[in-house]
Amino acid sequence: MAKQKIKKTSQSNQASSVFLSNPIDYTLLITVLLLLSLGLIMVLSASSPTALSEGRSSYAYFIRQALFAGIGIVAMIIISKIDYRIYKKIYLIAYIASVLLLVAVMVIGKEANGAKRWIYITKSLSFQPSEFVKLFMIIFYATILTKNRDSLKDFFNGWIKHLIMLVPIIGLLIIEPHLSASIVIIGICMIMMFLAGCKLWQIVVPGTVIGIPALIIGIIKIPKFAHALKRITTFIDPWKDKLGDGWQVIQSLYAIGSGGVFGLGLGQSKQKYLYLPEPQNDFIFSVLAEELGFVGCLFVIILFAILIWRGILAAMKAPDMFGSLLAVGITALIGIQAIMNIAVVTSSMPATGMPLPFFSYGGTALFILLCEVGILLNVSRAGNK
Repeated sequence: MAKQKIKKTSQSNQASSVFLSNPIDYTLLITVLLLLSLGLIMVLSASSPTALSEGRSSYAYFIRQALFAGIGIVAMIIISKIDYRIYKKIYLIAYIASVLLLVAVMVIGKEANGAKRWIYITKSLSFQPSEFVKLFMIIFYATILTKNRDSLKDFFNGWIKHLIMLVPIIGLLIIEPHLSASIVIIGICMIMMFLAGCKLWQIVVPGTVIGIPALIIGIIKIPKFAHALKRITTFIDPWKDKLGDGWQVIQSLYAIGSGGVFGLGLGQSKQKYLYLPEPQNDFIFSVLAEELGFVGCLFVIILFAILIWRGILAAMKAPDMFGSLLAVGITALIGIQAIMNIAVVTSSMPATGMPLPFFSYGGTALFILLCEVGILLNVSRAGNK
């Protein structure tokens, strides 16, 4: 018996060493580095007027973002060499940590614009717990869906049971309120559940019959969601309140329209000069469109498309279901956020406060994103033989 255990351990270690010697997905890595480099350039360009208006150096935002990018790249490389299967062991810790972080932000978080979303470690260092929760929920659902794969097609013992586990997380996010994070997490989990084996009607029917009416009633009846109703009415006709709620969307459209085909040139944006509020954040794509034009926007969109393609390919080639779902979850996270951000700045959907991955200013969010890419690179490494 002891010899058999030693033999199994030896085989496991050998398999792990072979797995780690597989080549990395250089297409995915180069795409991420290109997006990150463009993101840093755009943060430098978009944030300079805001930084100067605050009495700081024009490089203030860029230096901080570059610092976190450097730390994130190191973390990404290290994580890309850690066997992704280790995350199976911490799925319950990930779920509990998600709940505790969301409770903590309600207790000690700083309120801004009527919402508590940030926890401040120091005066200049803060983070959004929801960024960690997105990753933790991907790990949690990748694990439980793998463990319960045989029961997923059963409506009550499969889909409903797994959906209930999402309720406390979404409930806490709604209390903040943080609707955009709720939408992203729900979208990721639904995609993972469908690809794991849940039937499509189990997702579409409850979402249509229960989810949409509940969201509409909540936005209309709950005072805390009044801002969401304003965003919807602003989306329908932003020029109705062009100096108020419609201001940001209108300035975004001016920026995009001014860019034309080839743009005004890097650093030449006019709307970033305090017309677009905080242009280095959610509306950084508008500044990119104004400075680099349609060609620059198309290039960025193609890079995101390549990243999504390589993520899907990594999921398809993954040696097990857990790795496949992990890759799907991370790819869906990046894809959903990119699509929603671009849709918002082009006035194709109501404003959600969704950052553009690799571009929007936010050091801790960028660091976590690069850690997620590290996991994706590790899954892709496992499928490369």
